[in-house]
Amino acid sequence: MFWNKGAERIYGWTAEEAAGRSLRELLYGDDYNSNLRAYVAAVVATGEWSGEIAQRRRDGSCITVDARCSLMRDVDGSPRSILSINSDITARLAVEEQLRQAQKLEAIGQLTGGLAHDFNNLLTVILGNAEVLVDRLSDDKNLRRLAEMSWAAAQRGAELVHRLLAFARRQALEPQVVDLNSLLNGLDALLRRTISQDIEIEFLQPADLWKALVDPAQLETAILNLCINARDAMPCGGRLTIETANISLDEHFADWKADAASGQYVMMTISDTGTGMEPNVLARAFEPFFTTKEAGKGSGLGLSMVFGFAKQSNGHVKIHSRPGEGTTIKMYLPRAAQADKEITSSPSRSKLPRGSETILLVDDNELVRTYAATQLASLGYKLVSASSGQEALDTLREITDIDLLFTDVVMPGRLSGLHLAEEARIIRPNLPILFTSGYADNAQGDLGFGIHFLRKPYRPSELAVKVRLMLDGNA
Repeated sequence: MFWNKGAERIYGWTAEEAAGRSLRELLYGDDYNSNLRAYVAAVVATGEWSGEIAQRRRDGSCITVDARCSLMRDVDGSPRSILSINSDITARLAVEEQLRQAQKLEAIGQLTGGLAHDFNNLLTVILGNAEVLVDRLSDDKNLRRLAEMSWAAAQRGAELVHRLLAFARRQALEPQVVDLNSLLNGLDALLRRTISQDIEIEFLQPADLWKALVDPAQLETAILNLCINARDAMPCGGRLTIETANISLDEHFADWKADAASGQYVMMTISDTGTGMEPNVLARAFEPFFTTKEAGKGSGLGLSMVFGFAKQSNGHVKIHSRPGEGTTIKMYLPRAAQADKEITSSPSRSKLPRGSETILLVDDNELVRTYAATQLASLGYKLVSASSGQEALDTLREITDIDLLFTDVVMPGRLSGLHLAEEARIIRPNLPILFTSGYADNAQGDLGFGIHFLRKPYRPSELAVKVRLMLDGNA
């Protein structure tokens, strides 16, 4: 009977077009019985009704409206018409859903981080002891095989924890100055073994590429994830192109969203000639646990891990794909300002560096503390242990000949590892400090460039090499 300007704006029908037509024809179509009749019956029975209703516009698109309905009566009290005041809440519901998703991911991230902190402590002990057993049981093949199985299973667990932390942006990163061309050249053989022989791999690398400030180990994992996805998108063969370039983004760069920062980046582009993605798949490509692969063929954490790693590294990721035209993913990594440093490889356990210095070991987990103390003592070091930041600080005031502070980052109480380091610098300004953690808690501060860090779970060889580098002043 009546159709105002607001209804014209919401639904697309003019008042002249809508007048005299049925609501079923205008707004409901096949959903007439499940939507219109339900609330009409409620209005007639009670005199009023309010709630959310699914409707459609003139162009066929679906909307949700917040409807407030009142029954209009004749002078004799009999029902005459229904006055319905509708508000389009489609956009609001979409924003609320995005907020719920963000809150859900944040909750998953907090849960993942808490579990990962404990799991990485346990895996540090399991991996380290399993590696020691593998070395010491060289004469007993049966027992050595069991130790190797334990090590392999724990390593897979550690990789899963790292993937979960990556998409939650809570993995502990150790950014270094990295030559991306050299890193890719080092991965060349591994990529060619991983990618099918019917897929051609091409590298395009400029000679004047800038250095990037990024965690090299996690970058390698991200590259492998992207290349494996590209391989799976080319079941009948094709071409995989990996290209590097220098790029400067200004604040007016049109292709970027508001969360992208201007600046200088090292860009890596990975392109394939595969099947490409439909728009609905592309829109969800970076969602955790979303995958188009068969059950058991993928976890859905690959691209979300890459996205989380890039954002946590102060970089960005863009993806472009069309069905039948392949997929291109661009990863932008921040340019490094510092000079490059030589990366020292880890020696075999039989040649682990030893020492006789005194190390203050701080970890609230007794198993990890005992394990690390045992490993370091076996290399000749003298150990002083503390289970909290405050205990470690008291120890530093009492013992003056400590040569290295080796502390966990995430610890309960007033003094986290980073806060302990700040207090320790006041007492001993030149004291070398080595941090360890399996979880980056935002409340603990950023582990940025210049922070010496050992990621949990760590192997005995990694612990030995890192400690010796710190003590020798070469870290």
